[in-house]
Amino acid sequence: MFRAFEKPLIMGILNVTPDSFSDGGKYITISAAVAQAEKMLSDGADIIDIGGESTRPGSDPVPALEQIRRIVPVIDSIKGLSPRLAISIDTTLAEVAEAALRAGADIINDVSGGTGDAKMLTLAARLDAPIVLMHSKGTPKTMQDHPYYQDVVSEVLAFLRERVEAALAVGVKSERILIDPGIGFGKRKQDNFDLLAHLDAFVELGFPVLLGASRKRFMGSLCNVQEPAELVTATAVTTALGVMAGVKLFRVHDVKENRQAADVAWAIRQSRKPVNR
Repeated sequence: MFRAFEKPLIMGILNVTPDSFSDGGKYITISAAVAQAEKMLSDGADIIDIGGESTRPGSDPVPALEQIRRIVPVIDSIKGLSPRLAISIDTTLAEVAEAALRAGADIINDVSGGTGDAKMLTLAARLDAPIVLMHSKGTPKTMQDHPYYQDVVSEVLAFLRERVEAALAVGVKSERILIDPGIGFGKRKQDNFDLLAHLDAFVELGFPVLLGASRKRFMGSLCNVQEPAELVTATAVTTALGVMAGVKLFRVHDVKENRQAADVAWAIRQSRKPVNR
């Protein structure tokens, strides 16, 4: 599903939660969620990532049944919007992921890398579902409580290698695995910049890389803005840099702007030729 594509894909964020860090409470009704999904599709989204639990720093876990109550009606309502639409489910719980897949979702997006629920990897194998394995230090509740790394790039790479091996060991096909360095998840400001500066190292692991830097707080402190919605341009910069590094998927709130950034960067990348000096 993901090995054949070339042009970078844009994954639009659709949080059907009351408390997500940037858009909490905006799409908790089905009509609002469908309208946002339609807008993201018209703006160029390839995938819509639906989440029923906030993973912002300090957030509390949401029980599986409540997540299912939030996400399944939305999946039912948007899965027929376009034949090209893929839907991903943002959850760490296998019960939620299975309900979403059976409702019509296509992809599992697990911010715990399969460590939050021992059944998640076996579920992906059993249903032959693509799965995003992300790095996170701790849980959303605790992940920003003094995270520390000696070498963040090496440590995140090692974690992702281990999670890939764990997925393969239970039968997940290699072509169904995607990886995500987890920008902002248990990372200090400089850790995030170090990861963004070495995205090519993650690409070299040989699996499609997803980048989720959209509206993240570490950029706000650099740009001297308080509101996450003011970080559209900053996010588009990370998208363009990610394309040049070989990243294949971008999880964003602002689809139109990041679609443009990805398309221009892709055209530039495709124009690279050896230079005789």
